[in-house]
Amino acid sequence: MAQGLEQLAQQEKVLASIGGIVGTMKALAAINVGPYERAAQAIEAYRRTIRQGFSAFAFRMRGQARLDLPPVTHRVIVAFGSDHGFCGNYNEQVARALLPHAREAGRHRALLIGVGARLGRALDDVGLAVDQRLTPPASVDGIGRLASEIVTRVESFSGGSLAELGVRLAWMRRVEGGVREAATSVLLPLEPALLQPPARWSSPALPDFSMPPGAMLSALVRNHIFASVFRASAEAMVTENAARLALMQQAEQSVGERLAAVRRQLAGARQDEITHELMDIVIGHLGEAADTRRPAVRNRHIDTSP
Repeated sequence: MAQGLEQLAQQEKVLASIGGIVGTMKALAAINVGPYERAAQAIEAYRRTIRQGFSAFAFRMRGQARLDLPPVTHRVIVAFGSDHGFCGNYNEQVARALLPHAREAGRHRALLIGVGARLGRALDDVGLAVDQRLTPPASVDGIGRLASEIVTRVESFSGGSLAELGVRLAWMRRVEGGVREAATSVLLPLEPALLQPPARWSSPALPDFSMPPGAMLSALVRNHIFASVFRASAEAMVTENAARLALMQQAEQSVGERLAAVRRQLAGARQDEITHELMDIVIGHLGEAADTRRPAVRNRHIDTSP
């Protein structure tokens, strides 16, 4: 019985420690969701501004220059994964969604940038090799630095010219009902709608710019890539922390149920041990009382003389 008590007490200690760790991770995930979500919403407003910039550029250049882009000769794929674990098959979903697009990019000179070491292993499992690995942002402040680094690497791969470059993003996002799914998006070549001038400008002040048209278009494209990468990274971090929060809630419930069961067993074992000890005391006391009540046997002298 003593050994059983020791084992149950050890299980209770371990489960209580695990419960504390799970509670801490749950709290951190809940805290992180809000800032990343606000960052994704903020960058979406900037993306709308960039799209208006394309519209203004196309309106200003209407009839002055052709905006048709040359065919794609280089392709870059940027995939966002998780590097912290405890979020289910997050990286595996991204890797599976990326597989058909990576095969398509294989016909060109291609570069695969993976954000997160765990994503690299998931891509290896589906037969894809990561060319460059980056570390996921540790906070909201790191999203801008990561997006800037990705833009720099994309430009370096293209030799400074983005005209013949194809860029695709892959990340995890949340959909209705709390479900998550892998999403892909094409950044380059640009959507044809971006370079279509509107029939009329909505303001009496017509758009204009002083930069050379090529430099202006390149600046718009760079900002388009930056804003899209920033938003994908923020959404990926929101989804990762939301997935971790859901798993930690399940783990917290499971650990709590297991801990309650172990404590019930421990209480029962302690009660059994106390009962056995009391029974030993009672039985010993009854035995001593019986010995004191037993009549003494007197020695009788038998006279055997004649």
